[in-house]
Amino acid sequence: MRDYEQELKQRVAFIQFALKDAHCNGIVYGNSGGKDSALVGILCKLACENTVGVAMPCQSSRNFGEDMEDALAVAEQFHIETLTVDLSDVKAALCSQIEPVQPLDQASLSNIAPRLRMTTLYAIAQSRGALVAGTGNKCERYMGYFTKWGDGACDFNPIADLTVTEIYEFLTYLKAPENIIRKAPSAGLFEGQTDEAEMGVTYDEIEMYMETGSCGSDNDARIHRAHAVTEHKRRMPLVYIDD
Repeated sequence: MRDYEQELKQRVAFIQFALKDAHCNGIVYGNSGGKDSALVGILCKLACENTVGVAMPCQSSRNFGEDMEDALAVAEQFHIETLTVDLSDVKAALCSQIEPVQPLDQASLSNIAPRLRMTTLYAIAQSRGALVAGTGNKCERYMGYFTKWGDGACDFNPIADLTVTEIYEFLTYLKAPENIIRKAPSAGLFEGQTDEAEMGVTYDEIEMYMETGSCGSDNDARIHRAHAVTEHKRRMPLVYIDD
């Protein structure tokens, strides 16, 4: 296991540097009730008293149920201010304007909620003179399992180098609520959705592939392809330069 006592100090210092460098005095992050947002919220609160977690349910019953309960449990234990913004009607209104001119497939519909959430976070952060903290982990980034300009957007990310296993270890070290550590990772984008089922591979396989070049199963090609076709998500937009 990594030395999380030392890492805690280093990551807190990193967050404080990010704030100082940007001349900001607060942090806003999406408190989804999941493992990644829990760890980011705890780290940010330790680094900056003025940390706000925003719960943003959007149509999915899970968002209003266990996700909200777990989000509030983390916030209560670590004394993190919480705001709630229900985006259900906003998404419905937006879709009602788009679909008459362009029918939307399931992928595009699912990606609307993360983009609305990021719009919400930046509106709140800018109004408070704060930065937006990212909550994506190393495995998600490698697979491209995030929404471009949605949950992939942020001003800084204090956990981007951590695998899912390391996220859980860190949360255990910090004594986070057991529900956060036990439940299956899910973006909560639609009913019954889980990360591993949607990707078609487990996080253990992804970690093994990143470390050794093979996940030890028939999913090597799946992981390789996911990483390759999502490269555009991990870089800045291409721009034309006249030489």
